[in-house]
Amino acid sequence: MESKPPPPSPPPSPPLLRRLIDFDTQLSLRLYTLTHPILPYSVLKTLEISGDGRLFFPVIISILLATSAAAAFLVDLLLGAVLDLAVIGILKHLIQRPRPVYNKNMFLSFAVDHWSFPSGHSSRVFFIATMFYLSFDLVQGFLLDLRYDLFADHFVYIIGAWATITSVSRILLGRHFVLDVVAGACLGVLEGLFSFRFFNYDKLSSFFK
Repeated sequence: MESKPPPPSPPPSPPLLRRLIDFDTQLSLRLYTLTHPILPYSVLKTLEISGDGRLFFPVIISILLATSAAAAFLVDLLLGAVLDLAVIGILKHLIQRPRPVYNKNMFLSFAVDHWSFPSGHSSRVFFIATMFYLSFDLVQGFLLDLRYDLFADHFVYIIGAWATITSVSRILLGRHFVLDVVAGACLGVLEGLFSFRFFNYDKLSSFFK
């Protein structure tokens, strides 16, 4: 079975951008080299799976089908996540930054997954964290109804910590460069703000009535 040819090289970058990319590449390699012998691969892989869209979409849809509680929030999450997929796919296709050469054993769901910038995992987890933060009262009430009192008071911090650690793990796992992750995280926050403002289930429902 013939292996797939590597993706084509991107066009040359302007000098200032080239220096920034070189610094980013060296910093990312340094972080990867320092932590690679220390952090267990299984931990980093678990974080990768936790932020994967192949897990996110089935879980949210299953919960939505199983209960009507917090349905509006779950639909908002789905709409925003679809937006995130589209934006990330377009940016990866346009920018076409190759992934780190030391990236290993990565499953590619789409053709654009060959490209590194921006990080789709980082955008997704920070989008989720932003939506939870903006919907604090709604989610807290839902958790209190389920008698998760302690978790209800601290879930924003837990989700935020998960988003941060998962994003950092993308660098330590060798999947992305630092700038990929920073850009993805910023994009996820913006998507969360946009989705909360415009992709609101209650507003969309009233619009189509």
